[in-house]
Amino acid sequence: MSLPNLHSPTTFAAILDPERGGRFTLAPAGKSEVARRYLGRTNVLETTHRTSGGVVRVTEALTLQDGGLLPWVELARRIEGVEGSVPMEWRLEPRFDWGREPARIVRRGGLLLAEGGDLRLTVRSWGAGEAQPEDDALAGSFEIAAGESALLALVAACGQPLHAPSRDHVEARLDATRRVWERWLGMWDYDGPWEEEVARSALALKLLVYAPNGSIAAAPTTSLPEVVGGDKNYDYRYAWVRDSAFTLDALMRLGLPEQVQESFACLLRAVRQTAPDLRPFYDLDGNVPDRKEELPHLDGYRGSRPVRYGNAARTQLQLGSWGDLLETTELYVSEGNVLDEETGEMLASCVDRAAILWEDEDSGMWELDEHRHYTASKIAAWMALDRALRLAGAGQLPGRHVGQWRRERDSLHAWIEERCWSEELGSYCGWAGEQSLDAGVLRAVRMGYLERERLSRTVDTIRGRLAAAPGLVYRTSEHVREEGAFVACSFWVVEALARLGRVDEARETMEQILPYANDLGLFSEEIDPESGELLGNFPQGLSHLALINAAGAIQDAAGRGAGTSATAGAGRG
Repeated sequence: MSLPNLHSPTTFAAILDPERGGRFTLAPAGKSEVARRYLGRTNVLETTHRTSGGVVRVTEALTLQDGGLLPWVELARRIEGVEGSVPMEWRLEPRFDWGREPARIVRRGGLLLAEGGDLRLTVRSWGAGEAQPEDDALAGSFEIAAGESALLALVAACGQPLHAPSRDHVEARLDATRRVWERWLGMWDYDGPWEEEVARSALALKLLVYAPNGSIAAAPTTSLPEVVGGDKNYDYRYAWVRDSAFTLDALMRLGLPEQVQESFACLLRAVRQTAPDLRPFYDLDGNVPDRKEELPHLDGYRGSRPVRYGNAARTQLQLGSWGDLLETTELYVSEGNVLDEETGEMLASCVDRAAILWEDEDSGMWELDEHRHYTASKIAAWMALDRALRLAGAGQLPGRHVGQWRRERDSLHAWIEERCWSEELGSYCGWAGEQSLDAGVLRAVRMGYLERERLSRTVDTIRGRLAAAPGLVYRTSEHVREEGAFVACSFWVVEALARLGRVDEARETMEQILPYANDLGLFSEEIDPESGELLGNFPQGLSHLALINAAGAIQDAAGRGAGTSATAGAGRG
């Protein structure tokens, strides 16, 4: 947990270092069996502890006020005795600034506070034992019997006075927060297959929205490794153009236009700072990121070092960013929305830039150090030009360069077909002229890329040669058995099969992937194909939006008839 915001230094990060990371624990004093669930279609968590002496239930959430953020951060935990009697303990052990600054325990007025830097924290306790000060922590204990109820509230403020809420207000906000979540998803428009899995994915994506401005984080964590003990440990608390675009697509499919509008506007504001060039990602405030720091004092998740604050890929050239931006814009317009003149001019300048840059090597969608002519990047650049032509034809982009865009699109298509197809593999290559595979190429099916027979063969080759476990695939030839299976790529297989009219295969593959979610229905970035362990940052937005789009593609294809090939192209056809 980073305070006060998602992209701030951590205050609680025991997952990255049990000794120096910090934590806020609440649990029975002895051993217990634990079961967790979300309360219906909400982000309110319920945890049930069963001990030898009884059963206790904890309901908790980051509370909201009338659906919006509070002026402070408030984590409410309601404790209810269900059976017998259970001794409970809690402990607030914050470690400010990535564990580099221990907590100072002070008393101000009637409150015990933990302070560090500009942050102040306190725990309000009602029926959960009086807070006891320690050198760098606050702790309490109590016993709860069947029928009794207690409440804890962690309250945090940064650079401002610290509010001390009443029990009635915290209780009311906790109940209201549940209603807020139920109301938010109650307005969606989805009646397709795997409704509960799609709902959980939508709720996970909503939690990745940075509420002050609508930017969408790729994940709320940093440095959770792709291989335990390895060094592929990256900071994903940024707004990737790619992930933001995919998320907006998923939210449009679900009929949630308010979030689409807010987040699309935020993405455009960020892009304007660098247009016609694009960064792979922007920070959550919408600015060009400049941070790159390693934190050697932290052990990392199960010894996986380094722990990183910031991301070095911020300066890379990734041609796919242009395609993602233009695809999202075209989807936005296909919903009946319109662009303003300033946005149209800005996007046209980006397309002009893509028309020049597509001949360059880039780092690819996987942000690799090797600059190559990655096939997925070239197809995404083709999509940028293709969608720009559609938008210009609809009067949404200025049409003064349409002739150039069309020539470059057709030249790029010819280049891909000549340089990126391998008859030996029976597939598009990972990059031009090499016998490698990249599951990222599967996105060409949803892009409406023209060569559908070749794409169908590519799907079969990737399913065979990149297979990690039933339903799971590695992302590239180079990553086979070097890291976990990539969750989003596995769902891209499903979507590609459905869009190619192979609906039964798509359904079967979808059913093979879904059981890999954790007990709360959440996915990380990758999965160990042997143990099923979740790897990488968590929960991963890319995984969940790929799930939504895969389920939607099956819904669309089934509506057309299982034997009918999907019509590629505009919108979600």
